[in-house]
Amino acid sequence: MSNDLLIWRDQFPILSRTTYLISNSLGAMPRGVPEALGNYTDDWANEGVRSWETRDWLNLPLKIGNQVASLLGAPAGSVSTHANVTLASAVAASCFDFSLKRNKIVCSSLNFPSLIYLYRQQEKQGARLHLVDSPDGVHVPLEALLEAIDERTVLVPISHIIFKSAFIQDVQAVVQRAHEVGAKVVLDVYQSAGVVPIDVTRLEVDFVVGGTLKWLCGGPGVSYLYVKPELADTLEPTLTGWMSHTKPFAFDPSPIERSTGAGRFMNGTPAIPALFACGPGLKIINEIGVEAIRSNSIRQTQHLIDASDKHGWKVNTPRDDGTRGGTVSIMVPDCENVSRELLARDILIDFRPGAGIRLSPHFYTTNDEMDHAIETISEIVAG
Repeated sequence: MSNDLLIWRDQFPILSRTTYLISNSLGAMPRGVPEALGNYTDDWANEGVRSWETRDWLNLPLKIGNQVASLLGAPAGSVSTHANVTLASAVAASCFDFSLKRNKIVCSSLNFPSLIYLYRQQEKQGARLHLVDSPDGVHVPLEALLEAIDERTVLVPISHIIFKSAFIQDVQAVVQRAHEVGAKVVLDVYQSAGVVPIDVTRLEVDFVVGGTLKWLCGGPGVSYLYVKPELADTLEPTLTGWMSHTKPFAFDPSPIERSTGAGRFMNGTPAIPALFACGPGLKIINEIGVEAIRSNSIRQTQHLIDASDKHGWKVNTPRDDGTRGGTVSIMVPDCENVSRELLARDILIDFRPGAGIRLSPHFYTTNDEMDHAIETISEIVAG
């Protein structure tokens, strides 16, 4: 089957000189990024500090937030931007008082470690962290997760897609259970946004965090926080700053007058260069549409699974289309050294302990590139 989305390949220069199968970690850079960064440097060089107003830098975080919102099924004005997902998650966590009786945080041991570190630190504020273990390092048992969510639970931070295995969790079931007992859900969509469709409004999820680094091809430095609109203005994050003030340039040291909507969750001065850089990738993903990317991704990941099966390699990724994200993790002999050799041969992948080699095709990946990676792995393993 042909990949009609290959018409976009020319927009990504690195594809002409590497086999790029690492979009789960860092999406390929769009051709428009140097021009976007040039616009930033021109603004700074020619307008200087006036750029906050004359070039509308001040509103750029929320403009980028609106581009992300369109990919999440979220309304305009509901997504703020931040430096990374850990910080965005910390802003959400700072809305809650863990010294109260409802102080339990339920999450999986397969969540990205940076976020587990964050939530574990909340124990110093009175939180009780409950980690739900995985029996196989691939999936999170839904029943065990739901059973752990009780009337003492305040937050349920879950990954939409597990970063090691690409297992898609049943978000709707988790949200339903959390809301039954009065808890809030923080959904990490870093491994799904841009490759698996998301509708946060339909899911009724409370918070969503993610970033432009991976499947959105936006580069590092821009992450985002969605807060359900009917919830947003009831919250008072303690991790805050002058950019969340209704009048930041009044420089008033009195108690903060909080903005409404997404602006309420801003903090310090935004990283303007990163916001410029992520624009071209977001534009491309919005133009293609995630539904089309997902359809192609299912075919691609099945292709990799079939090829791995032929070689007898262990696949640490779900085989069911409905529970598989955009990555295929395979375990081969001497996995870590094989991954190093692949990188040396300009086949860009990554290795994760317990998961193996992660292969992550995107809409710009050809069948030949996937086959080349599999054949090269076989060659290296054979010695």
